[in-house]
Amino acid sequence: MKLFACAVPFVLLAATSAQAQAKQIPPGVRQADQTEAQTQKDIPPPSITPTLHLDLAKLRQDADELARIAQTIPTDIASLQKGLLPKDMDGKLKRIEKLSKQLRSQINH
Repeated sequence: MKLFACAVPFVLLAATSAQAQAKQIPPGVRQADQTEAQTQKDIPPPSITPTLHLDLAKLRQDADELARIAQTIPTDIASLQKGLLPKDMDGKLKRIEKLSKQLRSQINH
């Protein structure tokens, strides 16, 4: 019984000491945590989705014009097969190229 009475304070002292050591954080770690927390406050949060401003009406108008002009090209090619060169075919192809580049640029940016 006397042995038990002596052992209880020793066990309690050891348990308290172990808890104190477990809660103790080295000063360098504490300073690093504080620095990291401050750095994270200075960095703005990442934007989840890039803000795109698409003029949908302009996109639709350009796409419709592109489709309308492109539909006339097979007729122009048929004229070429007959030996006739449509005078506006070069302009149509240039306009198709320009509209295509504009649409691609608006969608990708």
